[in-house]
Parts: sequence; structure tokens; C-alpha cells
Amino acid sequence: MKYRLKLAAMVCVLSPLYAYGGGNPEFVEFPEGYEQSFTRYATMNRANQKQVAKLYANETAISSHKEGQTANSGSVLVMEIYKPKTNAEGKPILGSNGVFEIDSLAAVAVMEKKDNWEENYSQEHRAGNWGFAVYNPDGTPKSNDLACAQCHTPLKDQDYLFTYQKLADYAKEH
Repeated sequence: MKYRLKLAAMVCVLSPLYAYGGGNPEFVEFPEGYEQSFTRYATMNRANQKQVAKLYANETAISSHKEGQTANSGSVLVMEIYKPKTNAEGKPILGSNGVFEIDSLAAVAVMEKKDNWEENYSQEHRAGNWGFAVYNPDGTPKSNDLACAQCHTPLKDQDYLFTYQKLADYAKEH
């Protein structure tokens, strides 16, 4: 009996960590209509070499980088994550531009920067002032076991962004 109570308690404690491991949709909302209102600043193969990413930024993020600084509060970045087409061996098919050919949209990751997050959105779930959430293609929250903040935290010198230089270069050119 004691074992079952301990197990149930552990499941209750750890369940929110699993559900929000990839961020927290309670605080970082899906930006409806981002495809029209945000600017796509890059399309590239992800570092895991198993996915393609289309990267979007809102005007706040782009104008911050035009000024040569890190993203201002209110910046929102979106990464559409695509499954690539694969060959008979299951390896991604490389397109003529060096980016994998796209098969289907798998997820949409959102980063939002705020200077004033609510107290109950713990710093350990953020990287600096960046919050995270991962969504299904239809905009509903996606359960996953990714730890977005843990991967982004070592990138402090790049404003916690894997694509900092791509965004800065895009902003300066446009």
C-alpha cells in the first residue's frame, strides 16, 4: 500500500514536468496567424540532421536586431519543424539548395521574450527571459519530453538563440 502511494505521488509530481518539458503553453501562447504577420528569416536543416526548420520572427525581434542588440521584450520567434522526405534507406533526401526536401509539418516551437514573466513561471523553465512552448501543427499544445531551456541556457552570449547570427544577419540586410 505504501509503495502505491509513493508511486502515485511521484507520478503527480513528475507529470507536469513531462507535459511542460518542452516549454509551457500556459505562458507562451501559440501566435495565431504568425505565417502572415511574422517574417521568415531562415530555412535550414536542424542540428539533429533529421528535421527541417523554417524560422519566423515578429517585428519586435527583427527591429531589435537591426539596432545591433539582443531581442527586446515582446520578441517572438517561431520554428516550424518538418519531417523530411526519406530515401529507401530511411535517410533524408537532400534538395538542390542543401536543405532536406520537406514531407510534413511535425510541430511548431515558440520562443517569447518578456522582462516581466509571472512569478509562477519558474526561471528554471526559461533561458534568460525567453520562455518556450511546443505545439502540434494545428496549434494545440504538444506533450513532449524536450527540455528547451536546458539546451538554450548555454547560449547566453547569443541571447540564448541557436539562430542568433542568422536573425542578426537577416535584420541587417532588410
